[in-house]
Amino acid sequence: MKHLGSLIGMIILVMTCWGSSAFAQTESYVAIGDSLAAGQTPFQQIDAGYSDLIAMRLQAMDQLKFYTKELAFPGFTTANVLERIKTEEARDLLANATLVTVSAGANDLLSLVRLNPTAGTLTFSQLQADYALNIVRINMEAILNELGVLAPKAQVYVIGYYFAYPAVHLTQKEGTNAQLVKLNTILQQQAELAGAVYVNVYDSFGLNATNYLPNYADVHPNMEGYRQMANAFLKAYSGSDALNIASSQLPQPNPLSFEEILKERTSTQPKQQKVTTSQSVENIRSIQGFHGYTAFMGKLEKR
Repeated sequence: MKHLGSLIGMIILVMTCWGSSAFAQTESYVAIGDSLAAGQTPFQQIDAGYSDLIAMRLQAMDQLKFYTKELAFPGFTTANVLERIKTEEARDLLANATLVTVSAGANDLLSLVRLNPTAGTLTFSQLQADYALNIVRINMEAILNELGVLAPKAQVYVIGYYFAYPAVHLTQKEGTNAQLVKLNTILQQQAELAGAVYVNVYDSFGLNATNYLPNYADVHPNMEGYRQMANAFLKAYSGSDALNIASSQLPQPNPLSFEEILKERTSTQPKQQKVTTSQSVENIRSIQGFHGYTAFMGKLEKR
């Protein structure tokens, strides 16, 4: 019995040491990508998204040294993300990153889908969808190659996508869902080729996730939906469900409109930096992807 007790004790000690060393590195986390990385709500505001919840969980474990989602922007396509990570600001952030998440590809594809929420219908051109998916493949390869150079210390995670139209008629889901599955397959293939980790969020949502996507006319999840995305990442990150965030651990909602975010940012910027922000308007105008952004950029231009 003594030997058995010693053996059990040794096993517990090894497991304890493994658990403490598995996450010994404090992370410098940079979230890159589109509105999901930015934390856009179903009602055209910004709040805590999946990247914020990941950062929150790492912070609770005392494993977070730095976090930013400055490189995430609503409406970004893969081309926009590729352009963004080549900027001087991005280079500075990525140089010391140890953890990078990338959300890119949905805007390339879903911008082609026409939703009629009243009729519950979806329409798209297969030819255009095929072209968009090929662009995603090309750009995602380039993004991951760039990150290999710009973020040499980082483990990169490519976040997949969920089916964004749970409220449409069942007969309308098949075609669009097939395109989304192709998109996720491309993201997974490119991630694996680049030595990155693909995060499957599709299975957590399924085809009928109206509880996570409450606004039938909008493709963005509520905080419960973002919790599902964060937990999918945490499982890929840790190899188990041990780090899962419970609903009771979610922060209180604190959504901000784009106008409020603009006011907050410009009030804290030195005057000389406001000119730089205004000068970027023409570049940003090409970004498509969510309602209300034209009005938001108009306000920015007037400042």
